[in-house]
Formats: sequence, C-alpha cells, structure tokens
Amino acid sequence: MTEYQQQIVFFIDRCLGKHPILEMLRETGINVEIHDDHFPQNTPDQFWIPQIGEWGWIVLTKDARIARNTMERQAVARAGIRMFTLASKKLTGEETAIAFGDALIGMLKFIEKHPAPFISKVYKNGKVSEWKNATELLEKIQ
Repeated sequence: MTEYQQQIVFFIDRCLGKHPILEMLRETGINVEIHDDHFPQNTPDQFWIPQIGEWGWIVLTKDARIARNTMERQAVARAGIRMFTLASKKLTGEETAIAFGDALIGMLKFIEKHPAPFISKVYKNGKVSEWKNATELLEKIQ
C-alpha cells in the first residue's frame, strides 16, 4: 500500500451496518470510520455529507438514492465527495464485505485517477465503474 493509500479514510454509511465490512477493511490496513461514531443514527444524508467532505473521507454506501435525490446529489457535489455505492442491494453483510474487499484495489485506483466529486458503483464481483462524474454532479448546481 502506498503512503497516499495509507492516508485514505473510508466512511461506512449506516446502511451498510458495522460488521463484517468494518473488520474486513481494517484487516487490509485501510483507515475506516463508521457513521454512528460521528453522527446520530437518524441524521439526514444532506447533513452528514458536508462534514465528510470537510474531513476528506471517502463514502461507502448502498444508498443509490443519494445519486438520484437532488438535495443529496448537490450536497455530494458541493462537498467534493468521493463515493462508492454498492450496485447489488440484496447481499448479506458478508457478501457486501466481500464485494467491497474485492473492489478495494479498483477503488483506490479510481480515486487516484478521478477528481472529486464522483459517485461510482461497486458490483458484487468487485468491479468498479463510474456512475456520476465531477462534471455531471457540478453542472447540476451551477
């Protein structure tokens, strides 16, 4: 892992739960923070997103509504968020952890090549693909 990658912090959205994704990511040496350690559980997305942007953390979620909801999408754009959302919704916690684990190298490479803000998809097989890039997100708020 590069020095840059060691400085990355992944923020696990509350919809992903805590375990086993937290354990899997920590085992890789990645820095991980979870939603409930920083915000009340019922905090609306448009309120925690700006703080995560300020901290420079990378969001992991399975809440695809963030990309579709105007207020939340604007919060992502304004905060310069880098977000990876799980494309497959009906996975167990273990399957979710495996998908993000399989996607980890792809996510790290994606982060290095793509400017914030962005929302990318992570698939069950570990594939990472662009969904909403900086241009698409920023043009919605201008």
